[in-house]
Amino acid sequence: MTIAGSDPGGGAGLQADLKTFAAFRVYGFSVITAVIAQNSAQLARLDPVEPSLVAAQLETVVAERRPDSLKTGALASAAIVDTVADAIRVLRLPAPVVDPVIVSSSGARLLDLRGERMMRERLLPLARIVTPNIPEAEALSGLAIDGPGAMRAAARAIRRIGARAVVIKGGHPFTREAGAGPARPTTSVDLYYDGRSFAELAGARIPGGGAHGTGCAFAAAIAAWLARGVELEAAVRRAKSFVARALRNGFTLGAGRTLLDHFARK
Repeated sequence: MTIAGSDPGGGAGLQADLKTFAAFRVYGFSVITAVIAQNSAQLARLDPVEPSLVAAQLETVVAERRPDSLKTGALASAAIVDTVADAIRVLRLPAPVVDPVIVSSSGARLLDLRGERMMRERLLPLARIVTPNIPEAEALSGLAIDGPGAMRAAARAIRRIGARAVVIKGGHPFTREAGAGPARPTTSVDLYYDGRSFAELAGARIPGGGAHGTGCAFAAAIAAWLARGVELEAAVRRAKSFVARALRNGFTLGAGRTLLDHFARK
């Protein structure tokens, strides 16, 4: 199940989550949290769904079939974060893969500061794993991430909030590298931490300016592998490979950002 906002362009949000689930041949449920007018280049409008309707969607789906795994994406408001956290507890849903969507890839804010606080207080303590990028990890941990040591400190801080595991995605530059231009490293290193040990998941940085919806695809792929019974760290590694493959085969439909090919095989 994905609990997320919409993307009418299909590159991110619950539409991209459902494509990812289909790529792994798992059946996808979807609960919509916000109707968003966006494309790969810009976000024009965001209207949160009434929290009571978010709860009703969850209750109605779960009454028929409880999902085997769960991921959350853009939750749009503190009230929706609170509603989702309540539903996970009351409906005894699986511990979620939390993609802490705070700012869209086009730079638009998707969750206000009150919503961030609610996420830290209510949702992260329920998480099976949290999947922030570097700016999101800075927001959640309160730490500036300017190198590998600070990345580890942020992972520890986020796990202390209550999540069982954390993976900080390395696609964004460190704070001190922002604006470094061509000096960016040739590898992208994601950092996985489960409270016992760290694992660095390195991959070649794919040329280009990134793509629309990579965070959604990564979290959804983790959830898909968990639904298929794969152990958590292995699910993270396989999700990283999936996103890399989808990005290598990326394409554009207009003047916007690259879109992932969720069904690429090589």
